[in-house]
Amino acid sequence: MNVKIADLMAKRVITAQPHHSVDHVRGILERNRIHAIPIVGPQGEASGIVTTADLARKLKGTTPVKRIMSERVYSVPAYNDVSAAARIMRKNKIHHVVVTHEKQVVGIISSLDLLKLVEGHRFTAKNAPASPKKKGGLVEM
Repeated sequence: MNVKIADLMAKRVITAQPHHSVDHVRGILERNRIHAIPIVGPQGEASGIVTTADLARKLKGTTPVKRIMSERVYSVPAYNDVSAAARIMRKNKIHHVVVTHEKQVVGIISSLDLLKLVEGHRFTAKNAPASPKKKGGLVEM
């Protein structure tokens, strides 16, 4: 399976800036039914990410998102294979990876996007386990 991240990512990525308020970002997430938003700097580079989990805390709506955003942003180039994004998510126990091209945010890929890919392929076991043998009242495997 040679599926590239660019083929699977959300290309219409919605971003916010560090000075935007918590209420502003919360509204964006709710209106668009998304769970994460990259926070970008002046050149369109990822400087952070805010997820619905970050917004679950009790915060003043006027708080700038730069105070709550995760500054550690995991990113992957758009031309990489989707397995690179899956590996990043699994190793870091995260659900969203920012997609970049020449350091600029061009998309986002989520664990749900990866599940759609798996769902689209029907996998079958190559070597199904042999049927168990009964020996007395025990089943041997």
